[in-house]
Amino acid sequence: MESSEVAGLILGLLLLWVSCVLATKPRRHRSEKLGQFPPGPRWWPVVGNIFQLSWAPPHESFAILSRKHGPIMTLWLGSMSTVVISSNNVARDMFKNHDVELAGRKIYEAMKGDYGNEGSLITAQYGPHWRMLRRLCTTEFFVTSRLDAMRGVRGACIDRMVQFIEDASTSDKSDIGAHVKSIDVGRFFFLMAFNLIGNLMFSKDLLDPKSERGAGFFYHAGKVMEMAGKPNMADFFPALRWLDPQGIRKNTQFHVEKAFEIAGEFIKERMESMTIIDGYDGDTERTKDFLDVLLQYDSQGDGVDEEAYRFSSPRTINVIVFEMFTAGTDTTTSTLEWAMAELLNNPKTLKKVQAELRSTISSGKKLEEKHIENLPYLRAVIKETLRLHPPLPFLVPHMAMDSCEMLGYRIPKDTQILVNVWAIGRDPKTWEDPLIFKPERFLMPNMVDYKGHHFEFIPFGAGRRMCPAVPLVSRVLPLALGSLLHSFDWVLPDGLKPENMDMAERMGITLRKSVPLKVIPIPYKEPVRG
Repeated sequence: MESSEVAGLILGLLLLWVSCVLATKPRRHRSEKLGQFPPGPRWWPVVGNIFQLSWAPPHESFAILSRKHGPIMTLWLGSMSTVVISSNNVARDMFKNHDVELAGRKIYEAMKGDYGNEGSLITAQYGPHWRMLRRLCTTEFFVTSRLDAMRGVRGACIDRMVQFIEDASTSDKSDIGAHVKSIDVGRFFFLMAFNLIGNLMFSKDLLDPKSERGAGFFYHAGKVMEMAGKPNMADFFPALRWLDPQGIRKNTQFHVEKAFEIAGEFIKERMESMTIIDGYDGDTERTKDFLDVLLQYDSQGDGVDEEAYRFSSPRTINVIVFEMFTAGTDTTTSTLEWAMAELLNNPKTLKKVQAELRSTISSGKKLEEKHIENLPYLRAVIKETLRLHPPLPFLVPHMAMDSCEMLGYRIPKDTQILVNVWAIGRDPKTWEDPLIFKPERFLMPNMVDYKGHHFEFIPFGAGRRMCPAVPLVSRVLPLALGSLLHSFDWVLPDGLKPENMDMAERMGITLRKSVPLKVIPIPYKEPVRG
């Protein structure tokens, strides 16, 4: 027998063994638990419910299934048991009564790097290490006093974004006779968000519109988010993990390493140029930034269990920095781009929010954070955008750390929990005209907010693992959007009509527009009054 034939026979036997494992192990587990699981569609041997999903994006496909099988539903993605939550009532029970048991993280293959989850607030399992990271965020990074102290920095970053857009819209010399040109507005939102995080982390701007490093980081970070959100057969069939058949883990880690290289350069430059003296950099007074906190924490430990809590390597700090940038820039960019798209798709709403801004802000003045409280319609536009287009349609996947019983159903340990906040935000039982962009719904007295207490509107999650950056988000989103709406009038390019806009979604980890939003900004000049 030829060696190639031997190899083929071995491979065939291996595949037969894999098939048997996949076909029998999940079936045995399912038969033991089937009567206790939440209801769901009938599963098929080996593949579970994978082929019963529609061609729609996962959050939409799961929403369609939940209409038939209920707001708490079991799906089998290969051998992975998944419970999908699609109503505010079930979400309320989860976060109020089972928050600890379901506070784990389901870690996909794409998210498993060579260094584990060290330093990651997003993927670390609930426990002492995660609590330490969370405490750093809430007491040092997103604490009110620090955010108040950085108000001027946020304003400066947004002012530069406005100037970048004005320069870009009139700088094209190749179009003869052209006064303004269309821009990819999401790119400028990204630059603003990246520089804002850069100032919070490193006390400096990091990018400008022509920055090659910025473009590189934007590309690689975007690829990481895209790859991490792709369905991966290695997650559904554990026996295939070593093969990485779609190359998702390999490609994700490639882009992670490239992004780490760029982030590492920023960290190195920052460390080489600074002298930490309790909030001072050399002879120049400045507010202590988050990198100061990380480096001091690394050298001093926590004082409770130093070996358990201290950061063990520069790589760990790199992970934290990378995570702050990717989480802070991608979600901010996505939300602001969707807000602009919805406003351009609804011209009457656009005129209404611009009228509010221009009647509130005096002539020749710019929008500042102190004005936001007096701009209820602008805030309502942000909320309505988050309702229809939550940045993370499933949040970050939860996992049952221990078995528990929820609403009469048993949730076994290690079950993946997906909270479909996209479906919850469009539930016709909760929202009138749920598919229509109508900010007025958030002007009603005692209307819901996104702080995690109103479970019909939880774009940033709820409970222990709720996004810690909400205090920053609530300041940045209305200020950034309002500044552009106040400073410019906006026109769709090439005579495109609002009803013909492409509003399709592209699913990665975050929910982005499938086609980037191209618009023409026209600097606003207040009419002369006679």
